[in-house]
Amino acid sequence: MGETIDTFARENLPAIELWPEIDLTHSAYHYPDRFNCVTRFLDQWIEKGEGDRTALITPNDRWSYEQLYQQVNRIAHVLVEDYALVPGNRVLLRSANNPMMLAAYLAVMRVGGIAVGTMPLLRSTELSDILNKARITHALCDWQLRDELEVCRVRAPDLTTIGYFNSTVADGLESLMDGKPTDYTPFDSAIDDVCLIAFTSGTTGQPKGTMHFHRDLLAVCDGFNRMVLRPEPDDIFCGSPPLAFTFGLGGMALFPLDVGAAVLLLEKVSPPVLLEAIEHYRATICFTAPTAYRAMLSELSTHDISSLRKAVSAGEHLPAATFDAFFQATGVKLIDGLGSTEMLHVFVTAREEDMKPGATGIAVPGYRVAILDDNGAELPTGQVGRLAVKGPTGCRYLADERQKSYVCDGWNLPGDAAYLDEDGYIWYEARTDDMIVSSGYNIGAPEVENALLKHPAVSECAVIGKQHEQRGTIIKAFVVCADNVNVETELAVELQNHVKNTIAPYKYPREVEFVNELPKTGTGKIQRFRLREMAQKEGAHNG
Repeated sequence: MGETIDTFARENLPAIELWPEIDLTHSAYHYPDRFNCVTRFLDQWIEKGEGDRTALITPNDRWSYEQLYQQVNRIAHVLVEDYALVPGNRVLLRSANNPMMLAAYLAVMRVGGIAVGTMPLLRSTELSDILNKARITHALCDWQLRDELEVCRVRAPDLTTIGYFNSTVADGLESLMDGKPTDYTPFDSAIDDVCLIAFTSGTTGQPKGTMHFHRDLLAVCDGFNRMVLRPEPDDIFCGSPPLAFTFGLGGMALFPLDVGAAVLLLEKVSPPVLLEAIEHYRATICFTAPTAYRAMLSELSTHDISSLRKAVSAGEHLPAATFDAFFQATGVKLIDGLGSTEMLHVFVTAREEDMKPGATGIAVPGYRVAILDDNGAELPTGQVGRLAVKGPTGCRYLADERQKSYVCDGWNLPGDAAYLDEDGYIWYEARTDDMIVSSGYNIGAPEVENALLKHPAVSECAVIGKQHEQRGTIIKAFVVCADNVNVETELAVELQNHVKNTIAPYKYPREVEFVNELPKTGTGKIQRFRLREMAQKEGAHNG
């Protein structure tokens, strides 16, 4: 491989004094100085003689751990021998969830490269921003998604090599893999070498790249996966989040591989497709967003999902109404998780038997959470402030001034308003920029949304603050009605009265607008900034 190493990532880490405090004192997070994380996800199963266990399932295929191991190693040989990749090079990955995408992730890290996953829905403008921000040299891309990436060639001068997979073209990745050896000695990585740059989803403005070490990928497995989720080798994982999203990278790749379990990879996942998949493949652990769990409820009666034993909800606050309805219908208590791309994965959650409906949970073992006021002082129990967290993972932006606002006095500040109860549980109020102040009252959008969701006419909803001359800000609700519901002005009044009767009357939405769907990111998060833009337009039913 030679001695050449690309030092771009290390040189563009934030100054050490801007890092959050990293706490590795918990016994679960003790690691050797040098370790390539891929050996834990693949090599250990081969060495234990368990290579014939199923690793990946798709509607058309099934790969054992041995097959995945061999494919990863063949890709590793192509990366180094054909694509001249050197350790530290950044590799853009672009595909829906399928076996080659997952194998590409692992192969890049195995050879000492840095994986940069991207959502399949991204367009050339967004891809160009990422390519240039991370000075990306190589790309591995699904053949079906080539068009937008090809446009980037002229916009991203560092991008020298593109390998296309899931194709039969003569110079495609599979063609080059043919005949390559099925073993490859992993690069001797330092435990704190960058192996992943994850770009945040749903943001506006310039993309933020979050830099994660080999150690970080192990830490989220040793924390959330092993101590909270507690999967078993016979589990079959399934879900909707893309592998390019760190919630999906954990749930659809790292967590199953960490325990020798299997994962069902589906390219296009809607709630009905997910229900059918759980029934057909007898999946046992599901990862998706709260809106998807709620959407599943109306179709549960026609599907046998009795195989499902655990379900993780993240990406948005999980309303108590959804938790209760899903539990009543299935007997499964949703595991709510609060995480961020900056922290890599979930840091506040609880085991299913310890969940309090409506609360997000407690700190994952090894993490510490606090609620801070605007001056950075810790607030007492019951007072709403800024959620702060520190632990074995933390925010390190790629060459970005926004590091100074995310990290303060060693704490990571994910941008959530919350309070702690006497048991140490976090009660999420809102994103700090979604906290609505109306007539002097602080109102959290999720509380109003939860109240609305308890009405049978409401399928989905999102609440924002809208500028108002008299009140400064009023609460506005965007509502997607359940099927067969007549949308009339009377329904808006009925929903307003319902909220008044469910929570404090001053929190009711003074405007209700009925919409066919809510704008969402590729990861299922509601795009509230788009709703704020819509709120300035006509078409509201005023109450």
